[in-house]
Amino acid sequence: MSADSFVHLHCHTEYSTLDGAVRIAQAMKKAKEYGMPALAITDHGNLFGAIEFYQEGKSAGINPIIGCEMYVAPDSHLKKSATTQRESAFHFTLLAQNDEGYRNLVKLVSIAHLDGMYYKPRIDKELLAKYSKGLIGLSGCLKGEVNQAIIDDNLPKAMELAGAYRDILGAENFFIELHNHGIEQQIKCNKVLPKLANDLGLGLVAANDVHFLNKTDHAAHDALICIGTGSNIADERRLHYVQEVYFKSPAEMRTLFAEVPE
Repeated sequence: MSADSFVHLHCHTEYSTLDGAVRIAQAMKKAKEYGMPALAITDHGNLFGAIEFYQEGKSAGINPIIGCEMYVAPDSHLKKSATTQRESAFHFTLLAQNDEGYRNLVKLVSIAHLDGMYYKPRIDKELLAKYSKGLIGLSGCLKGEVNQAIIDDNLPKAMELAGAYRDILGAENFFIELHNHGIEQQIKCNKVLPKLANDLGLGLVAANDVHFLNKTDHAAHDALICIGTGSNIADERRLHYVQEVYFKSPAEMRTLFAEVPE
C-alpha cells in the first residue's frame, strides 16, 4: 500500500439492515477511485453480504476483507438477564486475516445467532478465545467495551479490558480503534486511547464507521434510520447519525487524524 493511501476497516453495507446504506458495488468503485488496495465489510452481527462483497472486490481488483461488527456480552453469551439492549452487549470489530480466520468468524456468527441471541446475536470472550485464530480485532466504536469504560471515567477498567482482548487475540492481532466524527465522547476517548495503546504495546487503527457512501447521502440515510426505528423524521428525540459517517477519501482521513499519523 502506498504511503498516501488508506483502507476503510469499519464499513456497514446494505446488509446492516435498515442501518447501513452502502451498496457493495458502489463501494468497490469508490475504493478504486480513491486508489485503495483493499476494503473491509463489517456489518452488524452478520455475514449476509460476504460472498457478494468478495466477488465484487475480486472483480474490481480490490482485496476484500471479510469482517463483522460483533456483539460481545459482558458475561456469558448464554446469560440473558440484561434489561436493556445497551447492557446486553458491546460492539467489537472482527476481521478475517486468512481462511482459518474466515471459518472461525463463520462459527462465531453462527453461535451468536443460534445460542447468544438476546436483543442482538452475541458472543462472549470465552468463545472469542476458542475461535480466535486467524482473526484481527479492533476495539470498536463508542459502543465498544473499552470506550464505554473511558466514558464512565473508569480508566483502570478500560486498561483491563483492552489487556484482556490483547491476551485473547495477541498484541499483533488486536488494535485500538479511533473514530473522529466531532462527537464530544469520541474526543474524550481519543485523548486516552493512544496512551492506552502505547502502554499495552498495541497499534492504532483510524476508522470512520462508514454507514453511507457520500456526504450528500445523509438525508436518505436519516430516513432509513427512521424506518428501522419506527420513528418520525420530525421527532427531534429520535436516533440521529452525524453527517460524518460517510466513505471518506484517504486525504480526508489523514487530515482528520493528523495528530496520530501512525
